[in-house]
Amino acid sequence: MVKLSIRRLGRALLATSASAALAVGMLTATAATSQAATQGPCDIYAAGGTECVAAHSTTRALYGTYNGPLYQVRRASDNATKDIGLLNAGGVADAAAQDSFCAATSCVITVIYDQSGKGNHLTQALKGHWPGPAEGGNDNLANAFEAPVTVAGHKAYGVYVAPGTGYRNNHTNGIATGDQSEGMYAIFDGTHFNGGCCFDYGNAETTGNDDGNGTMEALYFGNSKGWGWGSGNGPWVMADLENGLFSGVNRGFNANDPSVNNRFLTAMLKGGQNQWAIHGGDAQAGGLSTFYNGIRPTAGGYNPMKKQGAIILGIGGDNSNTGGGTFYEGVMTSGYPSDATENAVQANITAAGYNSGSTGTGTLTPGSRISLQATTAPCCTSHYLRHDDADTKVVISSLKSASSATDKADATWIVRTGLADTSCVSFESANSPGQFLRHSNYQLYLNTDTGGSSFAKDATFCPTAGNSGAGMSFQSANFPTKYLRHYNYTAYIASNGGSNAWDSSNSWTADTSWLVTQPLG
Repeated sequence: MVKLSIRRLGRALLATSASAALAVGMLTATAATSQAATQGPCDIYAAGGTECVAAHSTTRALYGTYNGPLYQVRRASDNATKDIGLLNAGGVADAAAQDSFCAATSCVITVIYDQSGKGNHLTQALKGHWPGPAEGGNDNLANAFEAPVTVAGHKAYGVYVAPGTGYRNNHTNGIATGDQSEGMYAIFDGTHFNGGCCFDYGNAETTGNDDGNGTMEALYFGNSKGWGWGSGNGPWVMADLENGLFSGVNRGFNANDPSVNNRFLTAMLKGGQNQWAIHGGDAQAGGLSTFYNGIRPTAGGYNPMKKQGAIILGIGGDNSNTGGGTFYEGVMTSGYPSDATENAVQANITAAGYNSGSTGTGTLTPGSRISLQATTAPCCTSHYLRHDDADTKVVISSLKSASSATDKADATWIVRTGLADTSCVSFESANSPGQFLRHSNYQLYLNTDTGGSSFAKDATFCPTAGNSGAGMSFQSANFPTKYLRHYNYTAYIASNGGSNAWDSSNSWTADTSWLVTQPLG
């Protein structure tokens, strides 16, 4: 009963901090007087004669007058679902509705609604040629809390695609087929990527199989060099045209496709009769750059194209699902947009006000950057929890102002809403985006999210008052008798007494108590 009371105290402290931050955010937003957009990207495309035939976003309306749902979430506690809409017509997502509905449990995104009116909604990708990790070989659904941002000063959530996560619609309306012209754009997190195949958004096979060259036309983002690549080490915006990721006219290397690393990245692709183009830019400021503009690839099978008109997000056309990335918004058009139209869309995007959503430093409010300082005397009061550059293990080491920038960044964490319990927290590495503190066989590691519920539980910790009376302690969400502890300078989850060496009662209360400090990096 004592530990339960302490845990409730810790959660109350966390909730109070979060409520205060939310109140400050509401005051700031009120002072800014956010108004409904007079037009959205799809209004601009329509004015250019290339209307949107699919419009997906979990963050904002893509038409100036749209006032319907953006997406649907399902909570783990009772499998109930809720549509998440807008704060006002043409505006930003009502993230508070998600927060309230998913309180003290977890939620996944089940539907991303099509705002175009054509019914091209995205739902869980079913088993294709390559099976997914979910029941029946289907793909996982995205955790609804894993990609927080602000748009126009308001909180919103993107779609965090861990490997194995995917969305699809094989029965679409108005999407280009054959050699018909189309355009598309997406806003991605330019810091969240991998070399897996394939983090895509766009046109794909309706069969869930590889139906040959030219049966896809989708945006790809990542650093895979399996089929094509650009200059530098990546990541690159490329076109997935099936059996090839193309950075230009040739298979393999094309020097004009640059590596990009914008926190918010605009990626654009358009294809017509023996012509196609890739554009990209910073979604927060500036214009577009042309990465490729010319004829179809010279390899056989891509002219004319054989597009089938399905829509995919986070996967390849054959359900290849080892890619990872984050999606905020994207559209597909009927017809080949002009450069002038795309430039106007980019101006609309940069005016939308995307921001990383950081709420401050040194507190357990989600979005805050922190460091965790050990409290065990005399050995370790100068030590901080950090990930080890030599491997994926999490350790403590002595750090000070003169320590290297890399070492201090390794000991800096971004507080996230608990992946498995929204009343708790998860810790994302500040210098390795997309990687979280999690336990495996009771030891702590820094790992990339697998998209499964077990990872979410392993990466969720519930704050309590410090077991020693100092600072805070962090209780494992799925092993509630075990707390985040350092033992012999290595991090574990440990109980107060047990069969494992790290469960030793000696110094347990101090070893499991941490000071939440200003971030070192």
